Amino acid sequence: MLIEATALPDVKLLTPKRFGDNRGYFSEVYKQTALREAGLDLEFIQDNQSLSREVGTLRGLHYQAPPFAQAKLVRVVTGRIYDVAVDIRVGSPSYGKWVGAELSADNLQQLLVPVGFLHGFVTLEPDTTVLYKVTAPYSAAHDGGVAWDDPDIGIVWPLNSSAPVLSAKDGQQPRLKDLANPFRYGA
Repeated sequence: MLIEATALPDVKLLTPKRFGDNRGYFSEVYKQTALREAGLDLEFIQDNQSLSREVGTLRGLHYQAPPFAQAKLVRVVTGRIYDVAVDIRVGSPSYGKWVGAELSADNLQQLLVPVGFLHGFVTLEPDTTVLYKVTAPYSAAHDGGVAWDDPDIGIVWPLNSSAPVLSAKDGQQPRLKDLANPFRYGA
C-alpha cells in the first residue's frame, strides 16, 4: 500500500495495490500493519457507510469533539466523490487550510482524516456509496460542524455552478471563526 502525505502533511492519501486478471481484481484496502509501519497507530472501531443518490450531494463539514473525536479513513465503494479535510487545530501552522482529493471506486484511493480536522465530501456521480472507518463511536452530544461554504476557508467544490444537495443541519452550520473550537495543535 502506498501512503503519501498531502499538502497538509497530517492528512494522508492511501492507494492500495491492485492485482488483476481476466476475472477482475483483488486489493487489500486496509492493512493495520501497513499503517503502523508508516507511523500511523490508529485503532478503528467502527465502519460507517453512506449512499448519496444525487450528483452534488454535499455532506460536511463535520467533526466529533473530544472525548469522541474521530480520525476517519474514507473510501468509495461505488461512484466518485471530492473528499475534503480542513485543519481546525488552534495553533497549527496549517490552521484553516484544506486539502481535497478525488476518491472513486475505480482509483481505490482513500483519505485519512486525522483528529482535529473537519471532513466533508461532494458526490460526483449518482448513487455513490462511501465507506469510512472511525476511531471513536458517534456521539450526538459531541457532533459539530462548520459551514461548507465558509469564505474564510475557501474550499473550491466541484459543483458545476449548481447549489449542492444539503441536509438541514449542514445548511445551518456556523463559520469557523464562530466555532467554540475544542482542538489544539500538539495537544
